[in-house]
Amino acid sequence: MQNEKTRQVFEWLLLSLGWFALGLQLYLGIMAELERGVAWQWTVFNYFSYFTILTNLFLAAGLTVPRLRPHSRFGHFLRRPTVRSASLVYITIVGLVYAILLRHLWNPTGWRWLGDVLLHDVIPIGYFVHWVLFVPPARLRWRDALLWLAYPGGYLAYTLLRGVFVGLYPYPFLNVLRLGYQGVLVNSAFLALAFVAMGWLVVVLDRHVKGLLAVRVNTRR
Repeated sequence: MQNEKTRQVFEWLLLSLGWFALGLQLYLGIMAELERGVAWQWTVFNYFSYFTILTNLFLAAGLTVPRLRPHSRFGHFLRRPTVRSASLVYITIVGLVYAILLRHLWNPTGWRWLGDVLLHDVIPIGYFVHWVLFVPPARLRWRDALLWLAYPGGYLAYTLLRGVFVGLYPYPFLNVLRLGYQGVLVNSAFLALAFVAMGWLVVVLDRHVKGLLAVRVNTRR
Protein backbone atom coordinates (compact mmCIF):
# COMPACT_ATOMS: atom_id res chain seq x y z
CA MET A 1 0.00 0.00 0.00
CA GLN A 2 2.80 2.40 0.90
CA ASN A 3 4.56 1.64 -2.39
CA GLU A 4 1.34 2.40 -4.29
CA LYS A 5 0.97 5.76 -2.56
CA THR A 6 4.59 6.59 -3.34
CA ARG A 7 4.03 5.67 -6.99
CA GLN A 8 0.98 7.90 -7.25
CA VAL A 9 2.75 10.87 -5.66
CA PHE A 10 5.78 10.38 -7.89
CA GLU A 11 3.64 10.13 -11.04
CA TRP A 12 1.64 13.22 -10.12
CA LEU A 13 4.86 15.16 -9.57
CA LEU A 14 6.40 13.92 -12.83
CA LEU A 15 3.35 14.61 -15.00
CA SER A 16 2.85 18.02 -13.38
CA LEU A 17 6.44 18.99 -14.15
CA GLY A 18 6.02 17.66 -17.68
CA TRP A 19 2.88 19.65 -18.49
CA PHE A 20 4.30 22.75 -16.81
CA ALA A 21 7.53 22.58 -18.84
CA LEU A 22 5.65 21.97 -22.10
CA GLY A 23 3.27 24.84 -21.46
CA LEU A 24 6.10 27.12 -20.41
CA GLN A 25 8.11 26.42 -23.55
CA LEU A 26 5.09 27.04 -25.76
CA TYR A 27 4.20 30.30 -24.01
CA LEU A 28 7.76 31.63 -24.12
CA GLY A 29 8.09 30.67 -27.76
CA ILE A 30 4.85 32.40 -28.74
CA MET A 31 5.73 35.58 -26.85
CA ALA A 32 9.23 35.73 -28.33
CA GLU A 33 7.97 35.22 -31.88
CA LEU A 34 5.16 37.76 -31.47
CA GLU A 35 7.77 40.37 -30.59
CA ARG A 36 9.43 39.56 -33.92
CA GLY A 37 6.13 39.87 -35.76
CA VAL A 38 5.65 36.14 -36.30
CA ALA A 39 2.09 34.82 -36.08
CA TRP A 40 1.35 32.60 -33.09
CA GLN A 41 -0.09 29.92 -35.40
CA TRP A 42 3.30 29.43 -37.01
CA THR A 43 4.98 29.20 -33.59
CA VAL A 44 2.57 26.48 -32.52
CA PHE A 45 3.14 24.59 -35.77
CA ASN A 46 6.90 24.85 -35.33
CA TYR A 47 6.64 23.87 -31.64
CA PHE A 48 5.43 20.42 -32.60
CA SER A 49 8.34 19.86 -34.98
CA TYR A 50 10.78 19.07 -32.16
CA PHE A 51 11.45 15.51 -31.06
CA THR A 52 11.99 16.77 -27.52
CA ILE A 53 8.52 18.30 -27.37
CA LEU A 54 6.75 15.33 -28.94
CA THR A 55 8.52 12.85 -26.66
CA ASN A 56 7.84 14.83 -23.49
CA LEU A 57 4.24 15.24 -24.63
CA PHE A 58 3.93 11.49 -25.08
CA LEU A 59 5.38 10.90 -21.62
CA ALA A 60 3.08 13.42 -19.97
CA ALA A 61 0.07 11.94 -21.75
CA GLY A 62 1.27 8.45 -20.86
CA LEU A 63 1.10 9.33 -17.17
CA THR A 64 -2.07 11.43 -17.38
CA VAL A 65 -4.51 9.50 -19.59
CA PRO A 66 -4.40 6.28 -17.50
CA ARG A 67 -5.40 8.38 -14.49
CA LEU A 68 -8.21 10.27 -16.19
CA ARG A 69 -9.46 7.39 -18.36
CA PRO A 70 -8.12 4.24 -16.66
CA HIS A 71 -10.51 1.89 -18.44
CA SER A 72 -10.15 3.37 -21.91
CA ARG A 73 -8.31 1.49 -24.63
CA PHE A 74 -5.78 4.29 -24.96
CA GLY A 75 -5.26 4.34 -21.20
CA HIS A 76 -4.56 0.61 -21.15
CA PHE A 77 -2.16 1.02 -24.07
CA LEU A 78 -0.17 3.80 -22.41
CA ARG A 79 0.06 1.86 -19.16
CA ARG A 80 1.59 -1.22 -20.81
CA PRO A 81 5.15 -1.89 -19.54
CA THR A 82 6.39 -2.30 -23.13
CA VAL A 83 5.08 1.16 -24.05
CA ARG A 84 6.63 2.74 -20.98
CA SER A 85 9.90 0.97 -21.71
CA ALA A 86 9.89 2.39 -25.23
CA SER A 87 9.16 5.82 -23.74
CA LEU A 88 12.22 5.44 -21.54
CA VAL A 89 14.39 4.81 -24.61
CA TYR A 90 13.04 7.89 -26.37
CA ILE A 91 13.36 10.30 -23.47
CA THR A 92 16.86 9.02 -22.62
CA ILE A 93 18.00 9.70 -26.18
CA VAL A 94 16.47 13.17 -25.89
CA GLY A 95 18.61 13.89 -22.84
CA LEU A 96 21.80 12.39 -24.26
CA VAL A 97 21.59 14.02 -27.69
CA TYR A 98 20.88 17.39 -26.13
CA ALA A 99 23.77 17.06 -23.68
CA ILE A 100 26.25 15.91 -26.34
CA LEU A 101 25.22 17.78 -29.49
CA LEU A 102 22.96 20.72 -28.66
CA ARG A 103 23.51 22.19 -25.20
CA HIS A 104 26.55 24.20 -26.27
CA LEU A 105 24.62 25.92 -29.08
CA TRP A 106 22.76 28.32 -26.78
CA ASN A 107 22.72 29.62 -23.23
CA PRO A 108 19.15 30.11 -22.00
CA THR A 109 18.44 32.16 -18.90
CA GLY A 110 15.51 32.73 -16.56
CA TRP A 111 12.31 30.87 -17.40
CA ARG A 112 13.82 29.53 -20.62
CA TRP A 113 16.59 27.92 -18.60
CA LEU A 114 14.03 26.34 -16.29
CA GLY A 115 12.00 24.89 -19.17
CA ASP A 116 15.19 23.67 -20.82
CA VAL A 117 16.41 21.87 -17.70
CA LEU A 118 13.02 20.30 -17.01
CA LEU A 119 12.55 18.91 -20.53
CA HIS A 120 16.12 17.71 -21.10
CA ASP A 121 17.37 16.76 -17.62
CA VAL A 122 14.76 16.51 -14.88
CA ILE A 123 12.08 14.64 -16.86
CA PRO A 124 14.49 12.06 -18.37
CA ILE A 125 16.07 11.32 -14.99
CA GLY A 126 12.70 11.30 -13.23
CA TYR A 127 11.18 8.97 -15.81
CA PHE A 128 14.12 6.58 -15.46
CA VAL A 129 13.58 6.44 -11.69
CA HIS A 130 9.86 5.90 -12.26
CA TRP A 131 10.52 3.09 -14.73
CA VAL A 132 12.95 1.29 -12.43
CA LEU A 133 10.83 1.55 -9.29
CA PHE A 134 7.22 1.43 -10.47
CA VAL A 135 6.91 -0.13 -13.94
CA PRO A 136 6.60 -3.92 -13.69
CA PRO A 137 8.91 -6.17 -15.74
CA ALA A 138 7.80 -6.17 -19.37
CA ARG A 139 9.48 -9.43 -20.49
CA LEU A 140 11.09 -7.51 -23.30
CA ARG A 141 12.60 -9.19 -26.34
CA TRP A 142 15.72 -8.14 -28.23
CA ARG A 143 13.66 -7.37 -31.32
CA ASP A 144 11.58 -4.85 -29.35
CA ALA A 145 14.49 -2.42 -29.71
CA LEU A 146 14.10 -2.65 -33.48
CA LEU A 147 10.34 -2.21 -33.34
CA TRP A 148 10.80 0.93 -31.24
CA LEU A 149 12.55 2.55 -34.22
CA ALA A 150 9.10 3.15 -35.73
CA TYR A 151 8.60 6.38 -33.79
CA PRO A 152 11.97 8.06 -34.53
CA GLY A 153 11.74 6.74 -38.09
CA GLY A 154 8.32 8.32 -38.52
CA TYR A 155 9.62 11.53 -37.00
CA LEU A 156 12.52 11.59 -39.47
CA ALA A 157 10.17 11.10 -42.42
CA TYR A 158 7.91 13.90 -41.14
CA THR A 159 10.87 16.24 -40.60
CA LEU A 160 12.27 15.70 -44.09
CA LEU A 161 8.85 16.09 -45.71
CA ARG A 162 8.11 19.20 -43.68
CA GLY A 163 11.48 20.65 -44.66
CA VAL A 164 10.64 20.30 -48.35
CA PHE A 165 7.65 22.62 -47.91
CA VAL A 166 8.86 25.11 -45.28
CA GLY A 167 12.64 24.98 -45.74
CA LEU A 168 13.30 24.65 -42.01
CA TYR A 169 14.74 21.79 -39.97
CA PRO A 170 14.51 21.63 -36.15
CA TYR A 171 18.00 20.24 -35.52
CA PRO A 172 21.38 21.02 -37.16
CA PHE A 173 22.18 17.33 -37.71
CA LEU A 174 18.95 17.01 -39.74
CA ASN A 175 19.44 20.18 -41.77
CA VAL A 176 19.27 19.11 -45.41
CA LEU A 177 20.07 22.62 -46.61
CA ARG A 178 23.51 22.46 -44.97
CA LEU A 179 24.32 18.76 -44.99
CA GLY A 180 22.40 17.46 -47.98
CA TYR A 181 20.30 14.31 -47.86
CA GLN A 182 23.37 12.11 -47.75
CA GLY A 183 24.75 13.84 -44.67
CA VAL A 184 21.37 13.76 -42.93
CA LEU A 185 20.92 10.06 -43.68
CA VAL A 186 24.39 9.29 -42.31
CA ASN A 187 23.57 11.17 -39.11
CA SER A 188 20.21 9.41 -38.95
CA ALA A 189 21.92 6.04 -39.26
CA PHE A 190 24.15 6.83 -36.26
CA LEU A 191 21.11 7.98 -34.30
CA ALA A 192 19.27 4.79 -35.21
CA LEU A 193 22.19 2.79 -33.82
CA ALA A 194 21.99 4.85 -30.64
CA PHE A 195 18.27 4.09 -30.33
CA VAL A 196 18.85 0.37 -30.83
CA ALA A 197 21.74 0.30 -28.35
CA MET A 198 19.67 2.13 -25.77
CA GLY A 199 16.77 -0.22 -26.46
CA TRP A 200 18.95 -3.26 -25.84
CA LEU A 201 20.21 -1.68 -22.62
CA VAL A 202 16.61 -1.26 -21.47
CA VAL A 203 15.97 -4.92 -22.34
CA VAL A 204 18.94 -5.93 -20.17
CA LEU A 205 17.74 -3.74 -17.31
CA ASP A 206 14.22 -5.14 -17.63
CA ARG A 207 15.47 -8.72 -17.48
CA HIS A 208 18.03 -8.39 -14.71
CA VAL A 209 17.49 -5.29 -12.59
CA LYS A 210 13.69 -5.45 -12.63
CA GLY A 211 13.71 -9.21 -12.25
CA LEU A 212 15.92 -8.88 -9.17
CA LEU A 213 13.68 -6.18 -7.69
CA ALA A 214 10.61 -8.33 -8.31
CA VAL A 215 12.21 -11.28 -6.51
CA ARG A 216 13.09 -9.10 -3.51
CA VAL A 217 9.56 -7.71 -3.29
CA ASN A 218 8.03 -11.19 -3.45
CA THR A 219 10.47 -12.43 -0.80
CA ARG A 220 9.42 -9.72 1.65
CA ARG A 221 5.74 -10.60 1.32
